[in-house]
Amino acid sequence: MRTTSRRLRVLAVDDLPSALDDLCRLLRESPMIENVTAAGDPLTALKLIQNERYDAVLLDISMPGLDGLELANLLAKLGDPPAIVFVTAHDRHAVAAFGIGAADYLLKPVRAERLSATLARVLKFLPEEPDATRGAAIADVLAALPVDSGGRTVYVRRSEVHFVEAQGDYVKLHTAGGVHLYRMPISRLEEYWEAAGFLRTHRGYLVALGAIRELRTDSSGLFAHTALGDVPVSRRMARELRERLLDVARSSETGPR
Repeated sequence: MRTTSRRLRVLAVDDLPSALDDLCRLLRESPMIENVTAAGDPLTALKLIQNERYDAVLLDISMPGLDGLELANLLAKLGDPPAIVFVTAHDRHAVAAFGIGAADYLLKPVRAERLSATLARVLKFLPEEPDATRGAAIADVLAALPVDSGGRTVYVRRSEVHFVEAQGDYVKLHTAGGVHLYRMPISRLEEYWEAAGFLRTHRGYLVALGAIRELRTDSSGLFAHTALGDVPVSRRMARELRERLLDVARSSETGPR
């Protein structure tokens, strides 16, 4: 167990800038804190956790994309997860939060005394030696996305997605099993899926290179043909797409869909 002489590296996550600023200020004023990092959304938090080690993550619950509960569920699967503390304006999720294994549940506005008690609890129960494999374990957490479907949550695997279509702050995930709507800007999903073989061929489309069967040209322009439909390719992206497809063919790393 950690001793109380140790100090915490903390990641604070909230999509409301004013709330995030207030929380970070309180944390930095605590003598139990070594370092505080702020993230304005859960996906940014995931990216930070891939590259840095945090002893605790303080999360809001209602956020776009992955919400706080979904992010906590992902972190709980790590071999050496950071302590999770929910910081929210509502208490209706308290049972679910503690069911995930949260160290504490703080209501906004957070009082310094209450936060101090929470940090002391986190310090007491953290393990002495962190697991060096944490970064590798979390690197692919977005390989499946939780999608609401008729009152149920289903997980759409990235490997099932042929292409993605933008729809405002949402994306449509086109799979053989149907089209799924997920709340996340396509630019953010591109950031996380690009390394897994997806390319933004058009402002409103992201396509899996392994799903492309051929390129087609007509009077409207260039299209990447998949089993689920044609995806437009902008003139700016045409050359890069052809080069990436050639690389895929040479390496044979991406199988047919």
